[in-house]
Amino acid sequence: MLLIKKYRIFIATFFVFSIITIVLFYSALSPKKTLPIYNPSDINPELVDSTVQYISNSHTIADFSFTNQNGEIITQKEYEGKIYVADFFFTTCGSICPKMTTNMVDIQSTFLNNPKVMLLSHSVLPDIDDVAALKAYAKKNGVIDSKWNLVTGDKKEIYRMARQSYLAVKQGKPSELYDMVHTENFVLVDTKRRVRGFYDGTKNEEIQRLIEDIRWLYNEE
Repeated sequence: MLLIKKYRIFIATFFVFSIITIVLFYSALSPKKTLPIYNPSDINPELVDSTVQYISNSHTIADFSFTNQNGEIITQKEYEGKIYVADFFFTTCGSICPKMTTNMVDIQSTFLNNPKVMLLSHSVLPDIDDVAALKAYAKKNGVIDSKWNLVTGDKKEIYRMARQSYLAVKQGKPSELYDMVHTENFVLVDTKRRVRGFYDGTKNEEIQRLIEDIRWLYNEE
Protein backbone atom coordinates (compact mmCIF):
# COMPACT_ATOMS: atom_id res chain seq x y z
CA MET A 1 0.00 0.00 0.00
CA LEU A 2 2.84 2.36 0.89
CA LEU A 3 4.58 1.42 -2.33
CA ILE A 4 1.48 2.37 -4.35
CA LYS A 5 1.21 5.73 -2.56
CA LYS A 6 4.90 6.36 -3.14
CA TYR A 7 4.62 5.84 -6.86
CA ARG A 8 1.07 7.11 -7.43
CA ILE A 9 2.22 10.22 -9.34
CA PHE A 10 4.40 8.06 -11.58
CA ILE A 11 1.55 5.59 -12.17
CA ALA A 12 -0.94 8.36 -12.95
CA THR A 13 1.50 10.06 -15.31
CA PHE A 14 2.27 6.79 -17.06
CA PHE A 15 -1.45 6.03 -17.42
CA VAL A 16 -2.21 9.45 -18.96
CA PHE A 17 0.82 9.17 -21.25
CA SER A 18 -0.30 5.72 -22.40
CA ILE A 19 -3.81 6.96 -23.24
CA ILE A 20 -2.44 9.91 -25.23
CA THR A 21 -0.03 7.63 -27.06
CA ILE A 22 -2.80 5.19 -28.01
CA VAL A 23 -5.05 8.01 -29.24
CA LEU A 24 -2.27 9.56 -31.33
CA PHE A 25 -1.29 6.17 -32.72
CA TYR A 26 -4.90 5.39 -33.67
CA SER A 27 -5.31 8.81 -35.29
CA ALA A 28 -2.17 8.28 -37.34
CA LEU A 29 -3.41 4.91 -38.57
CA SER A 30 -6.95 6.11 -39.30
CA PRO A 31 -7.10 7.71 -42.76
CA LYS A 32 -8.57 11.22 -42.82
CA LYS A 33 -11.85 11.36 -44.73
CA THR A 34 -11.67 13.01 -48.12
CA LEU A 35 -13.98 13.38 -51.11
CA PRO A 36 -12.66 13.26 -54.66
CA ILE A 37 -13.14 16.12 -57.10
CA TYR A 38 -14.54 14.60 -60.28
CA ASN A 39 -13.64 15.63 -63.81
CA PRO A 40 -15.10 14.35 -67.10
CA SER A 41 -12.09 12.11 -67.75
CA ASP A 42 -12.84 10.26 -64.47
CA ILE A 43 -16.38 9.26 -65.47
CA ASN A 44 -17.92 6.49 -67.58
CA PRO A 45 -17.87 7.95 -71.13
CA GLU A 46 -21.50 6.87 -71.60
CA LEU A 47 -22.50 9.61 -69.17
CA VAL A 48 -20.26 12.35 -70.56
CA ASP A 49 -20.61 14.39 -73.73
CA SER A 50 -17.77 13.65 -76.15
CA THR A 51 -16.80 17.33 -76.28
CA VAL A 52 -15.62 17.33 -72.65
CA GLN A 53 -14.40 13.76 -72.10
CA TYR A 54 -10.78 14.90 -72.34
CA ILE A 55 -11.02 17.35 -69.40
CA SER A 56 -8.98 16.04 -66.48
CA ASN A 57 -8.97 19.02 -64.08
CA SER A 58 -10.72 22.23 -63.08
CA HIS A 59 -14.19 21.02 -64.11
CA THR A 60 -17.08 23.04 -62.67
CA ILE A 61 -20.82 23.25 -63.19
CA ALA A 62 -21.64 25.72 -65.97
CA ASP A 63 -24.00 28.67 -65.60
CA PHE A 64 -27.63 27.79 -66.20
CA SER A 65 -31.10 29.33 -66.42
CA PHE A 66 -34.23 27.22 -65.99
CA THR A 67 -37.81 27.69 -64.82
CA ASN A 68 -38.98 26.11 -61.56
CA GLN A 69 -42.29 24.79 -60.26
CA ASN A 70 -43.43 28.32 -59.41
CA GLY A 71 -42.61 29.80 -62.79
CA GLU A 72 -39.51 31.51 -61.39
CA ILE A 73 -36.21 31.71 -63.27
CA ILE A 74 -33.56 29.73 -61.41
CA THR A 75 -29.90 30.37 -62.15
CA GLN A 76 -26.55 29.56 -60.61
CA LYS A 77 -27.05 32.61 -58.39
CA GLU A 78 -29.66 30.76 -56.30
CA TYR A 79 -27.03 28.07 -55.63
CA GLU A 80 -24.06 30.35 -55.14
CA GLY A 81 -22.11 29.31 -52.05
CA LYS A 82 -24.39 26.29 -51.55
CA ILE A 83 -23.80 22.58 -51.30
CA TYR A 84 -26.45 20.91 -53.42
CA VAL A 85 -27.68 17.61 -54.78
CA ALA A 86 -28.75 17.47 -58.43
CA ASP A 87 -30.63 14.79 -60.32
CA PHE A 88 -32.63 14.19 -63.51
CA PHE A 89 -36.18 12.85 -63.67
CA PHE A 90 -39.59 13.31 -65.27
CA THR A 91 -42.94 13.58 -63.54
CA THR A 92 -44.63 10.65 -65.32
CA CYS A 93 -41.77 8.22 -64.68
CA GLY A 94 -43.06 5.11 -62.97
CA SER A 95 -39.84 3.13 -62.63
CA ILE A 96 -36.99 4.60 -60.60
CA CYS A 97 -38.29 8.15 -60.14
CA PRO A 98 -40.74 7.50 -57.26
CA LYS A 99 -37.96 5.96 -55.15
CA MET A 100 -35.53 8.71 -56.11
CA THR A 101 -38.08 11.36 -55.17
CA THR A 102 -38.79 9.68 -51.83
CA ASN A 103 -35.07 9.69 -51.07
CA MET A 104 -34.74 13.32 -52.11
CA VAL A 105 -37.55 14.12 -49.66
CA ASP A 106 -35.51 12.39 -46.93
CA ILE A 107 -32.48 14.53 -47.79
CA GLN A 108 -34.70 17.61 -47.76
CA SER A 109 -35.95 16.69 -44.27
CA THR A 110 -32.45 15.98 -42.97
CA PHE A 111 -31.15 19.41 -43.99
CA LEU A 112 -34.38 21.34 -43.66
CA ASN A 113 -32.90 23.84 -41.21
CA ASN A 114 -29.55 24.16 -42.98
CA PRO A 115 -29.83 26.96 -45.58
CA LYS A 116 -26.46 26.04 -47.05
CA VAL A 117 -27.80 22.75 -48.46
CA MET A 118 -30.23 22.68 -51.40
CA LEU A 119 -31.66 20.32 -54.02
CA LEU A 120 -32.11 20.69 -57.79
CA SER A 121 -34.08 18.29 -60.02
CA HIS A 122 -34.11 18.67 -63.81
CA SER A 123 -36.82 17.24 -66.03
CA VAL A 124 -35.50 15.30 -69.03
CA LEU A 125 -38.90 15.75 -70.70
CA PRO A 126 -39.27 19.53 -70.50
CA ASP A 127 -41.81 19.64 -73.32
CA ILE A 128 -44.19 17.61 -71.13
CA ASP A 129 -43.09 18.82 -67.73
CA ASP A 130 -44.23 22.42 -67.84
CA VAL A 131 -44.64 24.63 -64.77
CA ALA A 132 -48.10 23.24 -63.98
CA ALA A 133 -46.87 19.64 -64.13
CA LEU A 134 -43.88 20.42 -61.91
CA LYS A 135 -46.08 22.28 -59.41
CA ALA A 136 -48.49 19.36 -59.15
CA TYR A 137 -45.57 16.96 -58.68
CA ALA A 138 -44.05 19.23 -56.05
CA LYS A 139 -47.29 19.42 -54.05
CA LYS A 140 -47.82 15.68 -54.29
CA ASN A 141 -44.35 14.91 -52.94
CA GLY A 142 -43.97 17.57 -50.28
CA VAL A 143 -41.35 19.65 -52.04
CA ILE A 144 -40.40 22.75 -50.04
CA ASP A 145 -39.93 25.60 -52.51
CA SER A 146 -37.15 27.34 -50.61
CA LYS A 147 -35.14 24.13 -50.44
CA TRP A 148 -35.77 22.28 -53.66
CA ASN A 149 -36.26 23.47 -57.24
CA LEU A 150 -37.82 21.24 -59.89
CA VAL A 151 -36.85 22.80 -63.20
CA THR A 152 -37.84 22.73 -66.84
CA GLY A 153 -36.53 24.64 -69.83
CA ASP A 154 -34.93 24.30 -73.23
CA LYS A 155 -34.22 20.63 -73.90
CA LYS A 156 -30.89 21.35 -75.56
CA GLU A 157 -29.77 23.30 -72.50
CA ILE A 158 -30.87 20.56 -70.09
CA TYR A 159 -29.08 18.00 -72.22
CA ARG A 160 -25.94 20.14 -72.20
CA MET A 161 -26.02 20.49 -68.43
CA ALA A 162 -26.70 16.79 -67.91
CA ARG A 163 -23.82 15.54 -70.03
CA GLN A 164 -21.31 18.39 -69.98
CA SER A 165 -21.66 19.61 -66.39
CA TYR A 166 -23.23 16.98 -64.13
CA LEU A 167 -21.85 13.99 -66.09
CA ALA A 168 -24.86 11.94 -65.13
CA VAL A 169 -27.20 11.18 -68.05
CA LYS A 170 -26.94 8.71 -70.90
CA GLN A 171 -27.54 9.64 -74.50
CA GLY A 172 -30.79 8.29 -75.90
CA LYS A 173 -31.52 7.37 -79.50
CA PRO A 174 -28.57 8.20 -81.76
CA SER A 175 -31.05 9.45 -84.34
CA GLU A 176 -32.30 12.10 -81.90
CA LEU A 177 -29.45 14.39 -80.97
CA TYR A 178 -30.92 15.66 -77.70
CA ASP A 179 -32.63 12.48 -76.55
CA MET A 180 -31.79 11.62 -72.93
CA VAL A 181 -32.06 8.54 -70.75
CA HIS A 182 -31.88 9.70 -67.15
CA THR A 183 -30.08 7.55 -64.60
CA GLU A 184 -30.50 6.94 -60.88
CA ASN A 185 -27.53 9.21 -60.15
CA PHE A 186 -27.66 11.87 -57.47
CA VAL A 187 -24.79 14.31 -57.98
CA LEU A 188 -23.18 16.13 -55.05
CA VAL A 189 -21.89 19.62 -55.88
CA ASP A 190 -19.80 21.72 -53.50
CA THR A 191 -19.80 25.48 -52.90
CA LYS A 192 -17.16 25.93 -55.62
CA ARG A 193 -19.41 24.28 -58.22
CA ARG A 194 -17.29 21.12 -58.32
CA VAL A 195 -18.68 17.59 -58.58
CA ARG A 196 -17.78 15.71 -55.39
CA GLY A 197 -19.77 12.49 -55.61
CA PHE A 198 -22.25 10.22 -57.40
CA TYR A 199 -24.83 8.15 -55.54
CA ASP A 200 -27.50 5.65 -56.50
CA GLY A 201 -30.68 7.54 -55.69
CA THR A 202 -32.70 4.33 -55.36
CA LYS A 203 -30.65 2.77 -52.56
CA ASN A 204 -31.07 3.70 -48.89
CA GLU A 205 -27.45 2.92 -48.02
CA GLU A 206 -26.28 5.25 -50.78
CA ILE A 207 -28.51 8.01 -49.45
CA GLN A 208 -26.99 7.60 -46.00
CA ARG A 209 -23.53 7.85 -47.57
CA LEU A 210 -24.62 10.99 -49.40
CA ILE A 211 -25.97 12.55 -46.19
CA GLU A 212 -22.67 11.81 -44.41
CA ASP A 213 -20.71 13.35 -47.29
CA ILE A 214 -22.87 16.48 -47.26
CA ARG A 215 -22.20 16.87 -43.54
CA TRP A 216 -18.49 16.39 -44.11
CA LEU A 217 -18.47 19.02 -46.87
CA TYR A 218 -20.40 21.43 -44.68
CA ASN A 219 -17.87 21.10 -41.88
CA GLU A 220 -14.88 21.33 -44.22
CA GLU A 221 -15.94 24.41 -46.20
